Amino acid sequence: MIDCTQINKRFSNLNDTYSRDETYSIKIGLYTVLVIAVLACAYLIRQNLAAHDEEHSHYSLLARFGRTDGLSVGNPVRLAGIDVGKVINAEIDKNYKAILTLEIKDEVKIPLDSSASIVSDGVLGSKYIEIEPGGDEEYIPEGSEFAYTQDAMVLEELLDRIIGIGKAKNKKNTKKEQIDE
Repeated sequence: MIDCTQINKRFSNLNDTYSRDETYSIKIGLYTVLVIAVLACAYLIRQNLAAHDEEHSHYSLLARFGRTDGLSVGNPVRLAGIDVGKVINAEIDKNYKAILTLEIKDEVKIPLDSSASIVSDGVLGSKYIEIEPGGDEEYIPEGSEFAYTQDAMVLEELLDRIIGIGKAKNKKNTKKEQIDE
């Protein structure tokens, strides 16, 4: 057990050996080391809990996309907004399509006619895969591929289309005004 009187004596000895500024710096350094140690312990505990969660049974499904802009290995897979898995692998096939391997929790069964879409968590948020369940009574077997997928929507392309439509309407209105004059 730690004896607080011993610690207080040692700190009072610091005042005899070092100046007040040096003692203050030493105390700040010790507190900093203590805070870093606590944060490191919290991180390790969290990693241990995450590893414990990964001990649950999972099965793998494949999803093929034309483009996966911003999606990477480790991103979540959601069903009805709830995390049910994650992306564990990404490859390119011979036709230059992205094949993603999705790890899904065993207790979550996905109907055969379900679709997988790459969506963004807000305008600047990270990407994830959203599964839209179908109505089929049969489930996608382990190792099989989604029949329906939707690629990631690229914000820049969407903005370019909107601007192009706006410019076209502006030109049309300008021509109409010139004809009316």
